[in-house]
Amino acid sequence: MARHPALVNIRTCSVLALMLGGCSYLPPAPELPRDVFTTPITNRGHAVTQDQLAQINPGVTTRADVQALLGSPSQTGTFSDDNWYYISGTTQLRPARAIALRAQNTVAISFNGNGTVSGVRQINLREMPSVDFVGRETPSPGNERSLLQALFGNVGRFGPTPGGQPASVGGPPVTTGR
Repeated sequence: MARHPALVNIRTCSVLALMLGGCSYLPPAPELPRDVFTTPITNRGHAVTQDQLAQINPGVTTRADVQALLGSPSQTGTFSDDNWYYISGTTQLRPARAIALRAQNTVAISFNGNGTVSGVRQINLREMPSVDFVGRETPSPGNERSLLQALFGNVGRFGPTPGGQPASVGGPPVTTGR
């Protein structure tokens, strides 16, 4: 039996195409994060949603309604209980550093004398007032001693013993002639 050369070429090409087709497929590489050294972002505090804020009506909603809707506040007013603050934020631990505050949102709810809501404000991190801390220290009364004075300050100082007798150094106890 003689084989036709065109038929052999078709069979050979189809077998080679199947073999090469199976070899050419590579699964997609997993996507790597953009920065390998990033840490996860953590949500902190008491986040208030826009739907919850829409349910608070000034002049109608009472203090008990706000507590039932939002829960206990993160902070209350310093001198009165007429202001409630719900504070939330997102933080991220910076590698080899302290925690960085990425975003912050504060919902301030104020109440009138009757216990109903008189106002609702949202304050984000950009609107917060900047507080500059004073760098100086309050001096404490006493001696300003150097390191050497602190280390060797008690050398040669001996006070009276509890019985009123002078302390002795390296010898028998001192006795009086009684």
